[in-house]
Amino acid sequence: MGLIYLISLEGKAYSCKQCQTHLALYSDVISKAFLCKNGKAYLFDKVVNVTVGEKEERMMITGLHTVVDIFCVGCGSIVGWKYEVACEKNQKYKEGKFIIERFKVLGPDGTDMAESDVEDA
Repeated sequence: MGLIYLISLEGKAYSCKQCQTHLALYSDVISKAFLCKNGKAYLFDKVVNVTVGEKEERMMITGLHTVVDIFCVGCGSIVGWKYEVACEKNQKYKEGKFIIERFKVLGPDGTDMAESDVEDA
């Protein structure tokens, strides 16, 4: 196994709740209107410091998608998923994008996003 290099983000960043590894920039949020089985989630254009799991098909509220779970490289915690393929034509914009579940991360100011009512922390 090779060395793992962590990318430290400059500016307002979301980080893993377990180990505080940076995951994504506040400015890379595409939408804050997503839901997951555990509550609210954010759609990101890009994330860092994650590895991906196996591809699988999941039936979601918006239809069938092929996704891979994403894991924090710092501690191995699952933090969300990446959309690989969207079967519905109107969902194609999600392909290559990432979902990070709010209850798995700290906000840019260190706020526990699961307990925060503030969307733009």
